[in-house]
Amino acid sequence: MGNCFTKSDEVEMPITTEPRQRPAPSYGYQPPPERRPSFRTKPQALPSGSGRGSLSRRAPAGEVGPVLQRPMVDVLSLFDLERELGKGQFGTTYLCKERATGLKYACKSVSKRKLVRLADVEDIRREITILQHLSGQPNVAEFKGAFEDVESVHLVMEFCSGGELFDRITAKGSYSERQAAAVCRDILTVVHVCHFMGVMHRDLKPENFLLASAAEDAPLKAIDFGLSVFIEEGKVYKEIVGTPYYVAPEVLHRNYGKEIDVWSAGVILYILLCGSPPFWAETEKGIFDAILVGQLDLSSTPWPSISESAKDLIRKMLNRDPRNRITAVQALEHPWLKEGGAPDRPIDSAVLSRMKQFKAMNKLKQLALKVIAENLSPEEIKGLKQMFNNMDTDKSGTITVEELKEGLTKLGAKISEAEVQKLMEAVDVDKSGSIDYAEFLTAMMNKHKLEKEEDLLCAFQHFDKDNSGYITRDELEQAMAEYGMGDEASIKEVLDEVDKDKDGRINYEEFVEMMRKGSYT
Repeated sequence: MGNCFTKSDEVEMPITTEPRQRPAPSYGYQPPPERRPSFRTKPQALPSGSGRGSLSRRAPAGEVGPVLQRPMVDVLSLFDLERELGKGQFGTTYLCKERATGLKYACKSVSKRKLVRLADVEDIRREITILQHLSGQPNVAEFKGAFEDVESVHLVMEFCSGGELFDRITAKGSYSERQAAAVCRDILTVVHVCHFMGVMHRDLKPENFLLASAAEDAPLKAIDFGLSVFIEEGKVYKEIVGTPYYVAPEVLHRNYGKEIDVWSAGVILYILLCGSPPFWAETEKGIFDAILVGQLDLSSTPWPSISESAKDLIRKMLNRDPRNRITAVQALEHPWLKEGGAPDRPIDSAVLSRMKQFKAMNKLKQLALKVIAENLSPEEIKGLKQMFNNMDTDKSGTITVEELKEGLTKLGAKISEAEVQKLMEAVDVDKSGSIDYAEFLTAMMNKHKLEKEEDLLCAFQHFDKDNSGYITRDELEQAMAEYGMGDEASIKEVLDEVDKDKDGRINYEEFVEMMRKGSYT
């Protein structure tokens, strides 16, 4: 889980470091030798004769894996594992190449022998669900897919060639205010988007941000959601998680919520500007004591030369009272981040992308997604429920066109009234004039929800009323008529696109091809 800890009983923790006089940007903290792998970009050659084939053993055809609970696959049949990028307690991360396309990815291979407790299995399932949920966000490393074989679970992610933010800080020592503002803006954008989409990261630190490329202005990509959870309304979180130096005081008091991510981002900003963390000591207990005491130094070198505006933002992000701490969206509006720094560029968020994609789909695919959405498990809809509540500002149970525009604007989208109205008309399937919860879930469906064969079969059978193995023209007309879509033009559009063999009906293979094709976030 990165250079992180989880602890359920005592705050005092074993010392894992030798004392240092002053932490460099490595912050005086060295992780235990075994650490959970992150998507590092420092190439390490595989040892001679290491036997890559031993990383994956072919499972008997159709055998369901106990972790992902779907048929196991030989990951080496899909990806060529090229070289090791990092090694940790739970497994190893490799640079890999997809055999079908030649595209490069990072593959985190987690040994199933390490998943000894049910909680370990639940953790990796939750991490995958969260990565799927955040799919399409520009400042989050894109999730390609998860695969299970006899020995391991493999998480395949976007490969970021620019390395860790941690390494860039180490190389620079400190950033100019303009550079720090641009980096901070990206980090706070991640925090805001995660919170809006119902996710608390819980382990924000420079090591968990990669640069998309080696370019000086390369965007940051957040990684490692292994400690992340879906935010549940009214729930108080008590588990001590995170990484020394970045942990908010309320975590140590076992009484916290999503505000802890803003604190961690504030610690990163402090380090960007001066090269060392705000609270540090020679032991982990000392670090925690310093965090709990909370004496923030903004007066010694180099702080006299740093603008009052930058220091004002740091004070607000490192406010000890989470109730009075600035939120991510408020921080993004702070004058220090609004003035200078990187240009204010519009962000095509996953919410807007998915709505645009939904609008472009044929009517049968829209209805099929509705069937699948109605059968999602409570775990799968946790984040979506939080997103809906965030957009439904008047708590009426529906999202109006005004609420939709406000929500998309909060996520950074630059969108006209006319575009919002068109999205509303597309997502409002029952033409009630607003988007209800079921319609929202349908439009927010991500591509990973279409991986389960049983979900697709269930949707197909919903339309195939006579169990003939085909969706006939009459069945298609009947299903679409329920939503006022059963006009001749709409039916012809569906059949022209989906009925490949032109026999006037849709078989299961044609249906699956329709559901899985096209650009989909």
